[in-house]
Amino acid sequence: MSLDFSCRYLCKLEDNIYNIDFVRFKIRELETNTVLFEISKPPHSGTDEEHRERDVSAGRFVRYQFTPAFLRLRNVGATVEFTVGNRPLNNFRMIERHYFHDHLLKSFDFDFGFCIPNSCNTCEHIYEFPQLSESTVCQMVDRPYETRSDSFYFVDNRLVMHNKADYAYNGGH
Repeated sequence: MSLDFSCRYLCKLEDNIYNIDFVRFKIRELETNTVLFEISKPPHSGTDEEHRERDVSAGRFVRYQFTPAFLRLRNVGATVEFTVGNRPLNNFRMIERHYFHDHLLKSFDFDFGFCIPNSCNTCEHIYEFPQLSESTVCQMVDRPYETRSDSFYFVDNRLVMHNKADYAYNGGH
């Protein structure tokens, strides 16, 4: 797998044969327990999503906007809630890589472990951020959405999901 930010998705929506669905996500600053970002999917409406045409990035891309102070944080907790279809998840794992331009800022590797079928699961991972130079912080603030990430999800070492995000750190300006 390349260490460069990928411009395309490295798997198809259909590769998620486990029906993993992320339904809630929260980021909090650990020292003060301040919630910095929180989003939830609305409850299932009952409409048949399988018959709707879906964009290749539908549900796989998130755009974040934070204040410049976010770049100076050392640790944050990211809580994710997700549901699993009727197959068990063995060795569920996420590898997430964050980039600014073509430079890898940090790679994270989180293990979710085993998840039982037809379950709703909640897990918090702690992100330890790299210390950035003042010059890099200024560039990241001045160039919104040029900071990006790839999140790769594996079950038994097989890629089943690939999500992307981009980030702006100019909120409050």
